[in-house]
Amino acid sequence: MFFIRRFFDEVAPRNQEAMRQVQTILREQFPTLKQEDIDKIPDLLRSPLKHRFRSILYVSEDNRGMVTGFALLSHDQELHFAYLDYISAARSATGGGIGGALYERLREEALTLDCCGIFFECLPDDPALCRDPTILAQNRARLKFYEKYGARPIMGTAYETPVQPGDDNPPYLVLDDLGRNRPLPAETARKIVRAILERRYAQLCPKSYIDMVVASFRDDPVPLRPPRYVRKTPKAANFSVSGKLRRIPLVVNDRHSIHHIRERGYVEAPVRIEAILRELTPMGLFEPVPPKEFAERHIRAVHDPAYVDYFKKVCGNLGKTRSIYPYVFPLRNQARPPKELAVRAGYYCIDTFTPLNQNAQLAATRGVDCTLTAAERILEGHRLSYALVRPPGHHAEYRAFGGFCYYNNAAIAAHYLRHFGRVAMLDIDYHHGNGQQVIFYSRSDVLTVSIHGHPSFAYPYFSGFEDEKGEGPGLGFNRNYPLPETITIEQYLQTLDKALQKIRAFKPSILVLCLGLDTAKGDPTGTWPLKGMDFEAVGKRIGALGLHTLVVQEGGYYTRNLGVNARHFFRGLWAGAFGEKVGNGRNNGL
Repeated sequence: MFFIRRFFDEVAPRNQEAMRQVQTILREQFPTLKQEDIDKIPDLLRSPLKHRFRSILYVSEDNRGMVTGFALLSHDQELHFAYLDYISAARSATGGGIGGALYERLREEALTLDCCGIFFECLPDDPALCRDPTILAQNRARLKFYEKYGARPIMGTAYETPVQPGDDNPPYLVLDDLGRNRPLPAETARKIVRAILERRYAQLCPKSYIDMVVASFRDDPVPLRPPRYVRKTPKAANFSVSGKLRRIPLVVNDRHSIHHIRERGYVEAPVRIEAILRELTPMGLFEPVPPKEFAERHIRAVHDPAYVDYFKKVCGNLGKTRSIYPYVFPLRNQARPPKELAVRAGYYCIDTFTPLNQNAQLAATRGVDCTLTAAERILEGHRLSYALVRPPGHHAEYRAFGGFCYYNNAAIAAHYLRHFGRVAMLDIDYHHGNGQQVIFYSRSDVLTVSIHGHPSFAYPYFSGFEDEKGEGPGLGFNRNYPLPETITIEQYLQTLDKALQKIRAFKPSILVLCLGLDTAKGDPTGTWPLKGMDFEAVGKRIGALGLHTLVVQEGGYYTRNLGVNARHFFRGLWAGAFGEKVGNGRNNGL
């Protein structure tokens, strides 16, 4: 078994080790490759302006985290094409389907980037160009592999002309049009070929040679060689790309409804999930994904183990029907908690209206599973992913629950994701995200940003002031934007722009978004005026950050318009992320 993930940066410790393993594979599988080309791979990722390509790396890993293969893709955002630099399985993992899985992931990535196709070089299968029978057989096998995806050499050009007369094995230029069957204009091809030769092979190819090759692309449109190895036309599925990376994985807490507090005024009810799903399902943007179970260590990495133990024990002893509410709070003698677990609740809670019961613990744990499942989809390369969970989590601190929250789903996901790339958190709930502020307050590896009602009038009242900016190593990595009780949408969007600028300056690869829809007009817990189109504008601005974004559901309690507001938000988020409008049909251009 292997897991394919996108490589977000070379800074995270796990990625540093993965990069060393990638470079080892390069040395083993490409023995003629110069060491300087192997050494510059990290620089390709960190310096796109320098190399005039944006490099995208995918790695496959086994269950021990060892790299079993990799693929490096270069993307030109102006000419809208991708170039495959390298793809290889480790020497010990060849023949296990890793190469095919990596290439299929690259095709999905290229479609997400709206590329006209993937270009790459393949050594020739023509005996006139390859004199060694053993190498010729290898070349044929490689071209046969790519042909099943519809990728074929470009015909009628001088691309395979040796740079040095008499050289053996000059490469073909191969094009995979991603199953789109769109003709490639000669003028576009000339620009693309010049970009490839000048940026990747300038040290090998003189300008006169590049000019000659570019000028040879005269046929319009550019012709591809007829299929040579796949005699029967493959099924469309073999050529086409599913567009799955453009879909939004939707992971719903399938156990949320067991947590149903029926006391009057408890607005965090199961109907919230139903209201959202009713509006999102017809959009055609979402891919339902079942939640996986994750080890409890992910929770304990973010929450005090003593709190986790208490929460499990007290809820387990209460049974399914009984609930208790904290009512005694230890202003003194915090180190001497009472023996009775029910009385001890106040040692771990910040309010008197968040109950403990067996189902709270079960639903909260499943919410973490859902959020981590959605986070894994971000690692796989999805631009957007959505954990639709309840109970919410952003008020849960390191050793305290409250505000309907027990485990901080978003903070747990952020802590997990920061092993793979730089992470920022943005909380747009009406109420301050005190949980993640406490959890990351002394850390610099996760930026926490929150836009919320001022704590002088909004829950949790004691947290979310503008001067709370972190401490120690975390100083400057926490930012609050408290707003007045009455605002206009213009004020809100101006504040959002400031928050997004702060996030851009941090230069994260991944955004964890705490989506609170209680900023809506009419919400029983808020005072702000946002309507459907306002949420669409908010989503579009966030999507335009261009970050891989994990959305985690938090508040939103006016169920009459909750689903409509969610639909508008995701319309904007998807449009901002992909630069396209969301259509009215179910396919929406996917």
